[in-house]
Amino acid sequence: MCYGIMVTASVSSIHRYSFFVAMGYLTICHISRIYIFHYGILTTDFSGPLMIVTQKITTLAFQVHDGLGRRAEDLSAEQHRLAVKVKPSFLQYLSYLLNFMSVIAGPCNNFKDYIAFIEGRHMHMKLLEVNWKQRGFQSLPEPSPTGAVIRKLYMTLVSLLLFLTLTKTFPVTCLVDDWFVHKANFLTRLCYLYIVMQASKPKYYFAWTLADAVNNAAGFGFSGVDKNGNFCWDLLSNLNIWKIETATSFKMYLENWNIQTATWLKRVCYERVPWYPTVLTFVLSALWHGVYPGYYFTFLTGTLVTVAARMMRNNYRHYFLSSKALKVAYDVVTWVVTQLAVSYTVAPFVMLAVEPTISLYKSMYFYLHIISLLIILFLPVKPHAHIQRQPQTLNSVNKKKKD
Repeated sequence: MCYGIMVTASVSSIHRYSFFVAMGYLTICHISRIYIFHYGILTTDFSGPLMIVTQKITTLAFQVHDGLGRRAEDLSAEQHRLAVKVKPSFLQYLSYLLNFMSVIAGPCNNFKDYIAFIEGRHMHMKLLEVNWKQRGFQSLPEPSPTGAVIRKLYMTLVSLLLFLTLTKTFPVTCLVDDWFVHKANFLTRLCYLYIVMQASKPKYYFAWTLADAVNNAAGFGFSGVDKNGNFCWDLLSNLNIWKIETATSFKMYLENWNIQTATWLKRVCYERVPWYPTVLTFVLSALWHGVYPGYYFTFLTGTLVTVAARMMRNNYRHYFLSSKALKVAYDVVTWVVTQLAVSYTVAPFVMLAVEPTISLYKSMYFYLHIISLLIILFLPVKPHAHIQRQPQTLNSVNKKKKD
């Protein structure tokens, strides 16, 4: 259906039609999922693959719009690079949406990258970006994904073992137990909430790392060469576990968690909406995930925390950059605050329902909501003048080069 829209709709409206049809159908499926499964264990959840297909449909629609419906000088450098200037054939369209490597768990990828992979140009294009003669090579090397696949399969095994032990030992239902809600002191609740949320991560680590490994094993996902000359296979990676666990800001945490979905949200929403980009991006993320109330608690709370964290960083971070000791102290404190804030924010995402979410937040005195609101209301707004939300267009880049 969405392919028919892409073929028949005008170029100027192709992205809007595809976006609303895909998101509307996905939302209907999410609603039916609640009636089928309620809040129980999902035995045959069909919404996951549809979520990935929705990302791909809307990604392609916007990239076709950029290639055929907008002037090149109005595009950012990234939009220009990814713009699709010829409408894909029906076979290309179906292959992109339903290829076996990503149809179940993703991740979403760009149409041009996928077509380059299918046509055998994927690795060659990345290798041409490096001057191999300076590195002592007379011809292009042939990167092998074997090492990357083995490392990622090892990580999936570790994640599976943690899921079967840690996750079972600290289930999310512990957060509504009488002991947690009425007997434990506030500091104990903070620590226990962190532990329970840590225990809920391995299933995501397992699924996303395995999906990444499957793509790499097929030869897809090569991203080039790093500064040390090592071949990288992280073009489609959905998470960076080390950066997640050592994140010292809410922004850093989000940038390394579900990376391809965050990139999709940025490309179809954050960079394109004229008003309230942060709020609308969180709302779209909630709608894409489903209609369980817990998702909306998480993303609305996440909006508050993101804005508050940005204001705190802009107002105070520069005071701690004058010495190494102060910077280390700042990093330690912000790491603790970030991990606790994330645990508080994402708990409803795992709990799903309203009643346990309200019970948890009442037992935590809504402390993060209150602190975030106070920061937003009373701290002065000090944006960095050199940071712009909208990406530079090719026009502005060319003007700077001329100047």
